[in-house]
Amino acid sequence: MLKAFSISIIRTLRDHGYQAYLAGGCVRDILLGREPADYDVATSATPGEVMRFFPDAYGVGAKFGVVLVPAGDVASKIPPSTTIEVATFRSDISYSDGRHPDEVRFSKDPGEDVRRRDFTINGMMLDPVTNEVLDFVGGQKDLKARIICAIGDPVLRFGEDKLRMLRAVRFAARFGFEIDAATLAAIRRLAPQIHQVSRERVRDELTKMLTEGHARAAFLLLDETGMLHEVLPEIEAMKGVAQPPQFHPEGDVFVHTLLLLEKLPHPCPAALAWGALLHDVGKPPTFRVAPDRIRFDGHVDVGVKMAEAICLRLRFSNHDTEQILALVDNHMRFAHAMRMSESTFKKFVRMPHFDEHLELHRLDCQASFGDLTTYDFTRNKMAAMTPEAMRPAPLVTGDDLIAMGHMPGPSFKAILSAVEDVQLEGRLRNREQALQFVAQNFPAPK
Repeated sequence: MLKAFSISIIRTLRDHGYQAYLAGGCVRDILLGREPADYDVATSATPGEVMRFFPDAYGVGAKFGVVLVPAGDVASKIPPSTTIEVATFRSDISYSDGRHPDEVRFSKDPGEDVRRRDFTINGMMLDPVTNEVLDFVGGQKDLKARIICAIGDPVLRFGEDKLRMLRAVRFAARFGFEIDAATLAAIRRLAPQIHQVSRERVRDELTKMLTEGHARAAFLLLDETGMLHEVLPEIEAMKGVAQPPQFHPEGDVFVHTLLLLEKLPHPCPAALAWGALLHDVGKPPTFRVAPDRIRFDGHVDVGVKMAEAICLRLRFSNHDTEQILALVDNHMRFAHAMRMSESTFKKFVRMPHFDEHLELHRLDCQASFGDLTTYDFTRNKMAAMTPEAMRPAPLVTGDDLIAMGHMPGPSFKAILSAVEDVQLEGRLRNREQALQFVAQNFPAPK
């Protein structure tokens, strides 16, 4: 449906005498036999002309020649928020800020437009009517050779937008391609300049690497290019940090983390992916060799603080930060699951997004000794519980405590929590028993 709509845009523009083609990543994906996530159109029409032909269109970067044409409607069954990006052929004149061109000149030449793009595999255009590929930069050759190669001088391309260095790593990992030697050398040389890119853009690119299904390959490439040292030195610090072989026969903390990333589900929730990456981030600074074995005393608490600093640095939302920190904070609690009291276990599995905690535990086990006994125990015990048993209705309320002579205050929470614990243990089955429990264990002051 989306492809058909983009072709209809191209036909409309051509009917009015303009050049128009599919462009960029969608062409790459079509040639690779993949279904594109979105479709972009490149045209000789100016933004004003595009908006004249498509009244619902709106400019998001009209200064740079970019217009969005809404694609969604009831008849097409395309979501209402879906848009096709239509960009005017252009050439860019210098990039003072390392992201935006200082000046844009619209063009009638598709070849000129292509040469200012990032990589050859993203620099092709396609006539969807004739299936002719316009390839001015050798993109088809590099696709066949499985190479990520910057268009023209890689130093200039990365100088225009430093985020392209991370994009090169992500594309190489996603497609299993090699990075061209000159392109790789430029990344290594310019890696420290990634700090000129907004933290939000860096975060989003790293999140894509973690969730696209090739996280291990991406982080190996980040390390190889020197980018890991710049964007996540806390992960680089895991390299060479030994672990007790009786618990981690796979190797050091970095090896363990990469194995875990390799096993991430696809698609993967972003918070789970980041929780997996950071779950052992506190191990390098807490490493010590004790008389009995290697130890990481307090690594969870240290790791939570480090993960919080990383989330703050990369400007995660409060919601995402909370879940990432919860994953780091609770990943070792599964070691006690089979010995937990009923009340502790039920409260444990009631945590928000517990499915992500359980999945992280499974991945953690599979990336080390491979024993899923606790994972299976937790799943089976949860499956045997009714929702009412896990979250029973309260037997005692604050009003009940007031009626019994208690004054509202901090003690209320402690009393109600104690009642809930005994209720979860199955020792309180009705209101009368609960009130008697309070009277016996928490007598009201006289």
